[in-house]
Amino acid sequence: MYSTKSYEPTPAVRPRAWSIAQRFRLLYAATTAVLLLVTAGILYVALERSLDIRDHALLASKVQVFRALLKQEARHRDVLASEVEHESTGGGMRYYVRILDREGRLVIETPSMARLLPPSVFRSPPHVSTDSLDEIANYVHKREPYLLLTVEAPVGVEGNGDVRIVQAALDASPDLRLLTDYRRTLTIVLVLGLGFAVVAAGWLTRRSTQPLIEIARRTSEVTANRLGERIVVSGWPAELVQVAVALNAMLDRLEDSFTRLSHFSGDLAHALRTPLGNLRGETEVALAQNRTQEEYKRVLASSIEEYERLSRMVDSLLFIARSDDPRALVERKPFDARKEIEDVQEFHQAIAAEQGVEVCSEGQASICGDRMLFRRAVTNLVGNALQHTPAGGSVRIALRAAGDGSVQVSVSDTGLGIEPEHLPKIFDRFFRTERARASVPGGSGLGLAIVRSIMRLHGGSVVARSELGQGTTVALLFPASAGPAADANMTKL
Repeated sequence: MYSTKSYEPTPAVRPRAWSIAQRFRLLYAATTAVLLLVTAGILYVALERSLDIRDHALLASKVQVFRALLKQEARHRDVLASEVEHESTGGGMRYYVRILDREGRLVIETPSMARLLPPSVFRSPPHVSTDSLDEIANYVHKREPYLLLTVEAPVGVEGNGDVRIVQAALDASPDLRLLTDYRRTLTIVLVLGLGFAVVAAGWLTRRSTQPLIEIARRTSEVTANRLGERIVVSGWPAELVQVAVALNAMLDRLEDSFTRLSHFSGDLAHALRTPLGNLRGETEVALAQNRTQEEYKRVLASSIEEYERLSRMVDSLLFIARSDDPRALVERKPFDARKEIEDVQEFHQAIAAEQGVEVCSEGQASICGDRMLFRRAVTNLVGNALQHTPAGGSVRIALRAAGDGSVQVSVSDTGLGIEPEHLPKIFDRFFRTERARASVPGGSGLGLAIVRSIMRLHGGSVVARSELGQGTTVALLFPASAGPAADANMTKL
């Protein structure tokens, strides 16, 4: 029977990636080793070339001395013999000289030259006028290097046709020993330099990657309960300072978003608790005992009001959520702002008359933006002003066009005003002062937040100023460019 056991393929084992520190250490050591090798090679070749040029010049100059002596052989015969016989015994470089007649018979030579350098190892002499260094040959005897040169030298000043053959040799073994010692020294320097490079690379790597380790440690400590952790920058490289600053800025944004989300969740729970509590309380009272049909109708009607309140709240939250999306676009077209303000004024006229509040408007301007969103923003401001303006007060809507093409719309009331400590928070979601909760218990605290979202969509801004007992003014500033996108074919929010 066939086995029914299933086999799963073994996952491929990924090779372990090298860390930045390991790569930096290897590259630094390799770069240093290559640099040392190239430098040592250049120095060695330069020394070898210099010694070679010097030895060739010395040998050629020595041959010229013997040719000069042979020209005046009659007068300098003793000097010539002394030079030849004692050449190899002098200090410093060792020379060997052999002089032959035209038939190749030995005339005189340096002692021990026959054993080391027989005549057969020398080349045939070139033309008598030739003394080129190219004629110098290399010869090795028992691992001892020699430079060989053979020339013809005329005898006598009269030029009687008699010539001698000069075979000269230079012992280059001191140069060989010098180069050997130099290679040994360079090898020691290379080994020590490479060792120093490895140690220095390790130290530099630890010092250079310490900021990265600190960044990793700090970011690993960031949790939902510890969003206040920040990376402390002190003496870091400029590139890592930029990374640390960017990470700190990101942590600031995360902390701000998390704080706002926490506040938003708490405010949302508080805002939903009131209508839900009302619905539950009314329902429990209605079910506590038998009710008439009219009583049930009143309970249902009251419930519908709470449902509508919840529905408006959800719609407002959805609008704000969509407006916070950076991809949200609005349909922008030029429209008459004064006409829209007059429509808003007419819509609120009945409520204002009932409350004994006067609503007026002034100014003329055209705005390139979303007409419906503009009306909604102004409606929220006027409605909010009416809620906090007592009888006998007034609400004024002012429209002003600036010379740069921007437009300002301000809504001012003569209400009780807002406390200075609360003024920076009035555009936050669900924020309501205790006075506002007491005077308008049915509010949600989303009206001004919606106004700010609408202005952000238009690339504008909203500001408020208020004085206790004097009233409040909220100003909308629409830029001349109408925000980052003024295409009339944009998708409407």
